[in-house]
Amino acid sequence: MKIAVFGLALTTSAVLAQSGATTPKQATSPATHRPATTPARRPAGTATKAPAAAPAADPAFNPKGAPEVTGTPKTLYALTYIDTKIGDGPLAEDEKFYTVHYTGWLPDGTKFDSSVDRGQPFVFPYGARRVIMGWDTGFEGMHVGGKRRILVPWQLAYGAAGRGPIPPKSPLVFDIELIAQSATPPEPPAQPAQPAPSTPPPASTSQQPK
Repeated sequence: MKIAVFGLALTTSAVLAQSGATTPKQATSPATHRPATTPARRPAGTATKAPAAAPAADPAFNPKGAPEVTGTPKTLYALTYIDTKIGDGPLAEDEKFYTVHYTGWLPDGTKFDSSVDRGQPFVFPYGARRVIMGWDTGFEGMHVGGKRRILVPWQLAYGAAGRGPIPPKSPLVFDIELIAQSATPPEPPAQPAQPAPSTPPPASTSQQPK
């Protein structure tokens, strides 16, 4: 029995040798190595920016009954000021007659007008458009006795044309002082009494020698 099995094995080996057949090998392919991909790291403490929120509707631009608009309000031009002395009198009111002292300068320092130099205050009705627009708004919030320096843009002064010593498109600088306010025009200051003219001496009645 062992002889028969051994003989079968020899026979099988001989057949394979004659046919040139070989035991198939498993196909191999070169291994490929791909680096692992990792998400980029953010620096510590860096927050993700949220999309900018749309600006809220400004009530001042949206009166009742008007179509709503949104956006960021921008200023075209505006008067600016510095209070140099806070008055201790009544708060300035609209539609009153103001008695004021002022001095005005151009941006280059040229003084173009001054009631202080003349020694005579100026009186005008506030808000009646008797003066430049910068003056009709420049006393807002002042108290009687207060002093303020205002910077008036040319749009609220003498405009693109200018006037007299004021060049075209010139901003103006004023020192203003609110001396008094009244509901009616104040009485002009009394003029000092003039001395009586001197009386010429009477003609002599003495007889001249002949």
